[in-house]
Amino acid sequence: MTTYSYFDHDADIGVIGRGDSLEAAFVAAAEGMFALMVNLDAVRPTTSVQFTFDEPDHELALVVWLNRLLAEARAAGLVFGRFRLTRDGSHWTGEASGEPWRADLERGVEVKGATLTALAVEQRNGSWEARCILDV
Repeated sequence: MTTYSYFDHDADIGVIGRGDSLEAAFVAAAEGMFALMVNLDAVRPTTSVQFTFDEPDHELALVVWLNRLLAEARAAGLVFGRFRLTRDGSHWTGEASGEPWRADLERGVEVKGATLTALAVEQRNGSWEARCILDV
């Protein structure tokens, strides 16, 4: 089941992650963001990175999470295809798995960053939705 979708915004792209928990919605948003760049099914999880951050505001935490993933991928020359996120209060622990870019991985749209535009994190009917605009 696809847990993410997109919406149009001028020259950029909006991503919406959905999940049964806040963390699952954030993971789905990360999947949606990286799916713009590469076919996630083609990415081999040979390398993992872990990081933590502190952010009490759920909306800002989404932007921090997505931008941190992009920064970690760029710094290590990796593309990610698997994500995990846990939370203890305002302390978040993230993990992403992927591999160095390979010649046979088809590159899609370059995502420059997650923005505060159209930023929303809401619980609706027992599930969570996390959305923001991605600068492409």
